[in-house]
Amino acid sequence: MVLISAFIWSLFSVSWGSDLIHSGGKNAIAQIIRSLFNPDLSEYVIKSALIAAWRTLVYAIAGMTLAIIIAFILGILASGVLSNNRVILYISKGIFRGILGLMRAIHELVWAWLFVAAIGLTPYAAIFAIAIPYGGILGRIFADILNDVPHEPIEALKSSGASRLQILFYTYLPIAKTDMISYTMYRFECAVRSSTIMSFVGLGGLGFQIQLALQDLNYSQAWTYMFFLLVLIVLIDFWSSLIRKDLVEGKSKLDFVKLSLILLSLLIAISWLYIYVVEKADFISLFSEKNAFYAKKFIKGMIGIGEESPAFLNMESWINIMKLTYETVQMSIMAIGFSTIGMILTVIPASRNVANGTLTLNKRWYSWIIFWICRFLYLFSRAVPELVWAMIIIFILKPGILPGAIALALHNFGILGKLCSEVVEDLDLRPIRNLSSSGAGTGQILVYSVIPTVMQKFLTFILYRWEVIIRTTIVVGFIGAGGLGMEFKLAMSYFKYSEITLILIFYMILVIFADLLSEGSRKLVE
Repeated sequence: MVLISAFIWSLFSVSWGSDLIHSGGKNAIAQIIRSLFNPDLSEYVIKSALIAAWRTLVYAIAGMTLAIIIAFILGILASGVLSNNRVILYISKGIFRGILGLMRAIHELVWAWLFVAAIGLTPYAAIFAIAIPYGGILGRIFADILNDVPHEPIEALKSSGASRLQILFYTYLPIAKTDMISYTMYRFECAVRSSTIMSFVGLGGLGFQIQLALQDLNYSQAWTYMFFLLVLIVLIDFWSSLIRKDLVEGKSKLDFVKLSLILLSLLIAISWLYIYVVEKADFISLFSEKNAFYAKKFIKGMIGIGEESPAFLNMESWINIMKLTYETVQMSIMAIGFSTIGMILTVIPASRNVANGTLTLNKRWYSWIIFWICRFLYLFSRAVPELVWAMIIIFILKPGILPGAIALALHNFGILGKLCSEVVEDLDLRPIRNLSSSGAGTGQILVYSVIPTVMQKFLTFILYRWEVIIRTTIVVGFIGAGGLGMEFKLAMSYFKYSEITLILIFYMILVIFADLLSEGSRKLVE
C-alpha cells in the first residue's frame, strides 16, 4: 500500500493534458514507428554500424578489465577474509566497503563527464568511467560471495596450519569462482550498454551514431544502429547464459568455460592493442603538463578556489538543488511504477511454464506466440539504454519529468520482466496441481496460488530496481528530463564547478539513502 501510494503521489508531479506532447509529436511517433520497419541498410550505414559496434565493445572490454582488477583486490579486502584480528576485520570491512560504495554511487556517465573535464576527450575517459562504478559493483558482490563461503573447509585448512593467503587461494576462490564468473559476465553485458551512452560526452561508438541520426531526424539510420546494439547484447547474453549453464551443470563435452576465458583473453589483448595503435591513446600522455594543468584547474574549481561565491556556500543554490532532488525522487518513483505495471501485465504469458501449459494446466495454441512476443519486448526494451530511450521520447513529449520517467520505465520494464518471469518459471507445481484437482480454473490458480507465492520476490526485485533507477535519473536529465541531471549538464557547460560539487553531494546522499531504504525494505519483505 505504501508503494502504491508513493506511485500515485508521483503522478501529481505532472500536469496531465494534451500540452505534454509537442506540436509535431504525433507525426514524430508515426515516423519513428514507420522507420522501425524500414531501417537504413545502405553500405555506408552498415559499415559505420560495424565500426561503431566494435568501438563500443572495445571500450566495454577495456573498462571491464580494469573493473575486474579493482573488484578482485578491493572485494577481497572488503570481505575481511585475510584478517585474523576481529578489530582489524571490522575496520577493514568498513573502510573498503565504504570505498566500493562511493565508487558505485556515481553513475558511469557522470564519471565520464568528470574525466573529460579533467583529462580531455580521450578513450581513457570512457574506460575509467566504466571501470570505477563497475569495479565498485563487482567488488561489493565479490565480497558478499566470499563471505557466504561455507566455514567447514576453511576450518579444516586452518587446523592443518594454512596461512590466510593459502586459505584464500585454496578454499575461498575455488568455491566462489562459479558465482564470481557468472556475475562478471552479467555485468559485461551491462558494460556494453554503458559504453554505448559514452557518446553523450563526445566519445564514439553506437551511441554516438544513434545521437547523430536522431539529431538529423534520420530515424531509419537510428533504428539500424539500435538493431546492431540489440544483436551485440543478444550475443553476449547468449554467451553468458552458456557459461553459467556450464558452470552450474558441467555437462558439456568441451570445457566451454576454458574456451570462453581464452576467447576473452584474446578480446582483451586485441581491445587494448586497438586503443593504443588505432585510437593512439597513450597512457603516459595522460600525465602530460597540459593535462596536469586542466586537472588542477578542474579540482580547484570543484572545491571553490578562485570563485567569489561557491555554490555550496550559497543558500539560494542549496534551495534550488533541494527542489531538483525532490523532482528526481518523483521521477524515480514514477519510473518504477510504470515499469512494474508493464511487468505485471506481461509476466504470466512471458513465463515458459505458462506457455507450455504446465503451470495453468491449460495449454492453448497461441500461448507460445504471446510468450515469444513478450520475451522479445523484454529483450528489446532492456537492450536499449535509458539515455537512448530518452533521446527518442524527447522528440514526442515536451521536456520535464515525464519523458525521463518513461525512458527509465522502458529500460527497466525489460529487466523486471525477465527477472520476474524466471521467478514464475521456478515455482513448485505441486500446490497448483492440488488446486486444479479440486476444480479451480486458470484465473483462480493465478489469484490463489501463483501471485501469493511470487509476490515477495517480485517486491524484492522492484525495490532493487528502484535503487538502480535513482542512480540513473541523473542521466536522463541530461537531455531535458528535469531533476539533478539537467542542472548537472548546465553546470558542466558553463564551467560552474562548485555547483557540480553541490549537485554531486546531494546526488550521493540520495543514492545512499535509497540504498539503505531499499535494503531495509527488502529485509522487511523477506
